[in-house]
Amino acid sequence: MALDLNTIKKDFPILERLVNGKRLVYLDNAATSQKPKQVIDAISNFYLNNNSNIHRGLHTLSEEASNLYDASRENISNFLGCSRVDEVIFTSGTTESTNLIAFGWGEKNLSEGDEIISFLSEHHSNFVPWQQLAKKKKLKFFVQNIKEDFTFDLDDFYSKINSNTKLIAMSHASNVLGNIFDIKTIIHNIKKINPQTKIFVDGAQAAPHININIKNLDCDFYVISGHKMLGPTGVGILFIKKEIQEDVAPVKFGGGMIKEVYFDDSTFKNSCEKFEGGTPNIAGVIGMNAAVEYLKKFGMEEIRNHELKLLEYFFEKTKNFAGIEIYGTENLNERTGLVSFNLIGIHPHDVASVLSSEGIAVRSGHHCTMPLHRHLQIPGSVRASFYLYNDTKDIDDLFVALLKAQKILA
Repeated sequence: MALDLNTIKKDFPILERLVNGKRLVYLDNAATSQKPKQVIDAISNFYLNNNSNIHRGLHTLSEEASNLYDASRENISNFLGCSRVDEVIFTSGTTESTNLIAFGWGEKNLSEGDEIISFLSEHHSNFVPWQQLAKKKKLKFFVQNIKEDFTFDLDDFYSKINSNTKLIAMSHASNVLGNIFDIKTIIHNIKKINPQTKIFVDGAQAAPHININIKNLDCDFYVISGHKMLGPTGVGILFIKKEIQEDVAPVKFGGGMIKEVYFDDSTFKNSCEKFEGGTPNIAGVIGMNAAVEYLKKFGMEEIRNHELKLLEYFFEKTKNFAGIEIYGTENLNERTGLVSFNLIGIHPHDVASVLSSEGIAVRSGHHCTMPLHRHLQIPGSVRASFYLYNDTKDIDDLFVALLKAQKILA
């Protein structure tokens, strides 16, 4: 289905808001997306009609809630191209998912002298857990640098991989540069060098914007934040390849993940439930499923094409706009729908403040990527990120406001 912007915008009531007397232009989607009525209604409907705990009750409401929760897992696993339904684990978000693997898998499987490789452009949540694990376990933690064209020297990266390389943590797409990395090829090449190396992929910035087929990627771990792809906050998706789930220890102990408990020890379930101790965010998972259904209605390919058109329009506008410095690849086909930039000589926070006065929401700062910004020798950047409900008028208004910021602040 082609994107009908008039219809789509009506699904997002918040876009009708006025901010500082101006229409809301929401360009902070890389931080969190807005939620369509369909997601809000799914959550509300659950609380109004089906609210109950799952998997532990024989009454009607519990069975209804369990069915909704289990159906959500199945639908989401299919959407992501997983081989099995029980490869999808629900968490509170990408950060919890990453820490679960760092300390549930890393603590169990890594020892002094083992090596982890991450990348300069990683979000802190896919950098600091590995850094801290390395410090705790006396591991070697390497960071792959970036070239002047904002790409990675993959030959140099591959040369770092050896028999001691136990894990590589990388993003599918950068939350600052916008670069979409060819992780299928990268994973294939890593496995040729060391088949035992585990691959952890942060998909928070990729899953909302491009087709994901996790089975085809052949990674070992893949993490997603639901709130960046139209879902509610507090819901994350953690993929763990089935054949290595036994190598991951649970880090949350409590109801729902227990098999048997004795005075001196306990045993745990063998399924994905082993990692979902306690009452999960049932309403959030149901809302996430509604978000997936909404994305499926239009198709990820159509959403991707729409964002590419917005990117092209943005970069066309920059040709007649002096004093803007843009970060990330120049190949738009290798970008998600976000652009990080600075107005030369103006602090990004000041720019964002002027834009907010005009009703335009962008992100400013280091975007949880301090090593990258330090490498670029800038205090931060302004980030405008697009999604399926944005249009060219949003970009027109952005540039009008940027020109105003230049006049006020330069």
